[in-house]
Amino acid sequence: MVPLLLVLLLALILFGAGFALKALWWIAVIVLALWLLGFVMRSTDTGGRRGRWYRW
Repeated sequence: MVPLLLVLLLALILFGAGFALKALWWIAVIVLALWLLGFVMRSTDTGGRRGRWYRW
């Protein structure tokens, strides 16, 4: 009974890790898309140059 419970627990942990990693990949893709949009759509300053779109 104990080995069966250990195998089930291992399967549950691996399923949770796989779901979390897939969710993190989707978050990374969304952040990359937002970064690229911010880079492309940055505004111009008074001299006509493109300014930084980030604050740091």
